[in-house]
Amino acid sequence: MTVPFLDLKAQYRELKDEFDAAYARVMDSGLYLLGEEVEAFEAEFALYCQVKHCIGVGNGLDALHLILRSSGISSGDEVIVPSNTYIATWLAVTYSGATPVSVEPDERTFNIAPSCIERAITERTKAIIPVHLYGQPADMDSINEIAVRYGLKVFEDAAQAHGAKYKGQRVGGLGDAAGFSFYPGKNLGAFGDGGAVTTNDNVLADKIRILRNYGSRIKYHNEVKGFNSRLDELQAAMLRVKLTKLDAWNERRKLVASRYLDHLQSDTHLILPYVPLWADPVWHLFVIQSPYRNELYQLLSEADIGSMFHYPIPPHLQDAYAASASTPGKFPVAEQMSQYVLSLPIGPHLEKQQQQLVLNTLNGYIALG
Repeated sequence: MTVPFLDLKAQYRELKDEFDAAYARVMDSGLYLLGEEVEAFEAEFALYCQVKHCIGVGNGLDALHLILRSSGISSGDEVIVPSNTYIATWLAVTYSGATPVSVEPDERTFNIAPSCIERAITERTKAIIPVHLYGQPADMDSINEIAVRYGLKVFEDAAQAHGAKYKGQRVGGLGDAAGFSFYPGKNLGAFGDGGAVTTNDNVLADKIRILRNYGSRIKYHNEVKGFNSRLDELQAAMLRVKLTKLDAWNERRKLVASRYLDHLQSDTHLILPYVPLWADPVWHLFVIQSPYRNELYQLLSEADIGSMFHYPIPPHLQDAYAASASTPGKFPVAEQMSQYVLSLPIGPHLEKQQQQLVLNTLNGYIALG
């Protein structure tokens, strides 16, 4: 038996008729950019996230970048980011001209630790970007309280958390704006790149709509120096199909996560994910920690089980940020996580027999000591 890390082909097979109909609809329309499919998806996803506005853009990185640009954040400013995240969070800050200021994560949740944020604030700090990492929401009340006290903006990086809830409210409307990615492997993934911004801020939404389209709201009339970052009609049509299944697919992920949590033998050699009482995660990833991570990865590979490292190199140690003079040991929590984390197969189409093989393989290793 082979256990893929994530079976994207199964998503197409389940909804083949709906996907094929959406494709035909777009092809027959002759409209491929900023048309009815994008408008419909934006309205539907805004309603899903319980916000006023959704603006479709080219990808998740652009979503965060355009939020920062539209908020006037630029050279000389600082933005607080997690030390434990995918590099796109940092790149968005860099592309705006500002400086990412790293803060360590909570060792249990992997998300940015509110207790560490305040001491990273300076007179140049303009915003905080909490990441809802692996599909689990960050502690937004604590983060927002700090932001209000210091007059800062809060922009959610919700690239991995489509449908996740914090104290009953969906992510995407928990700060001033949120950036989503629709990369194919996401819980709500397109068949290529795609992204969106969600917000309740009318002015910010209008600015982003202009910036995504060459700085123009009327063809050939360019109000500002904008970008080309538009969610295309075909991807929007496919996302509309998947959006109708998102909650059901997230529930399937939760069942897999529950089975792992109930049956994996956790000890000092294998640490399972921790979920706070106020969090309702969507399990984009199921991430364990072990000092024997590399051995476990090899063991799973030999059993034809897919697993991955999220993420093996923290942003501050990437060559891209070598100029920031961050040396090993500066962010020890993130660095240890990068050496210990292993993501197990999880997804809405992971069969029970496949789940059992994962459990048997890992529990057999642990039992051997």
